[in-house]
Amino acid sequence: MRRPFVFINAAMSADGKISTKEKKQVRISGNIDFDRMDALRAGSDAVMVGIGTVLADDPSLTVKSEKRRNGRKEACLEENPIRVVVDSTARIPLDADIFKKGEGRRIIIVSRSAPAEKVKLLGETAMIIVAGEDEVDLVAAMGELLEMGVKRLMVEGGATLNWGMLSGGLVDEIYTFVGNLIIGGNMSPTLVDGAGFTENEIMRLELISSETMEKGVLLKWKVLQPV
Repeated sequence: MRRPFVFINAAMSADGKISTKEKKQVRISGNIDFDRMDALRAGSDAVMVGIGTVLADDPSLTVKSEKRRNGRKEACLEENPIRVVVDSTARIPLDADIFKKGEGRRIIIVSRSAPAEKVKLLGETAMIIVAGEDEVDLVAAMGELLEMGVKRLMVEGGATLNWGMLSGGLVDEIYTFVGNLIIGGNMSPTLVDGAGFTENEIMRLELISSETMEKGVLLKWKVLQPV
């Protein structure tokens, strides 16, 4: 399967939650981890999130450091990586921050079930990729992104997109900052939600590194792809 190198980056609580039961973003890590995340963005060709993250958090997905933005421009790149939203039915608001803040290309990946009129409107400010019938075919979408020159893709979630990417065998590495707090709740999103694996399907990881950072720990994992 030809696709970009893909890594998931996320912050989660000690009990594996990435936001509260209200699906609201909560600050789990601090400035050091935020700077690390910014460096990862600056070093990526594209940054991708799911529509749930956009609706809950309205992120701009821009590189925050002026020095890093200038470094990208000096390397003849746009100051921000391509910002990608996986949005099967084109629910993204036309006034989302991803459209209003920062220079650079935007891509919305939709399925064929997305309303044509909304897709047309989105096409005025973003590139549209159509992949899949009722929901986005992530395998096909990754092939499209590679064809566009995306060789390194950073995935910033959320839980549903993480599941889709992992269950599809589309992730190479996972970086998680584990913070010193408990969120709890069976309705609170975890790092990976979705249908879940059976015992025979459980995905295995290999620890690349671990380091104490601020009041938590940063874990880097390699995803062991099935033979």
